Amino acid sequence: MALGKVSTHLTLLRRVGLKQTIFQTQRVAKGSCPVKVTHLDHMVLTVKSVPDTIHFYSSILGMEVITFKGNRKALGFGQQKFNLHQLGKEFEPKAKRPTPGSADLCLITKTPLAAVAAHLKVKCFMFSFYKQFCCHTKHLYALQISGVKIEEGPVERSGAMGPITSLYFRDPDDNLIEVSNYNQ
Repeated sequence: MALGKVSTHLTLLRRVGLKQTIFQTQRVAKGSCPVKVTHLDHMVLTVKSVPDTIHFYSSILGMEVITFKGNRKALGFGQQKFNLHQLGKEFEPKAKRPTPGSADLCLITKTPLAAVAAHLKVKCFMFSFYKQFCCHTKHLYALQISGVKIEEGPVERSGAMGPITSLYFRDPDDNLIEVSNYNQ
């Protein structure tokens, strides 16, 4: 019955000549926006522990620690960065509901995924070793608990620029981290 009503409305639109106008408006609107976004500059990760996050991303993913505006922290990679907000001490303006563990990120690397996986296994072993013999090193213990365990991969996915192969694991806040290579 609903299909019949839609058909009747389309017939009326054709008779009145509105169909052509509607589609022309959609084409014009699509190309008329004066704003053209070129790339992502930074994003904010709200985290439970800034030191644990810094240690994880710098030692596991090789990101550069950046200090700015006094003692604020960020993690730099390529031409982008993650600004870090400590949960409960966020900077304004901020997300409506800043929440650790709510991010799902895909990061592109030129490092072969086999080398990434091997590095994650070595880091896991090192964190276990430090937990056993050096429990006073709090940030290493926290990383062992969160785990640098590969959850999935390598698996084929679709990236912004084409097909990618990905590994998935979690950071100390349980954000899902996807590290990928573009398929050649």
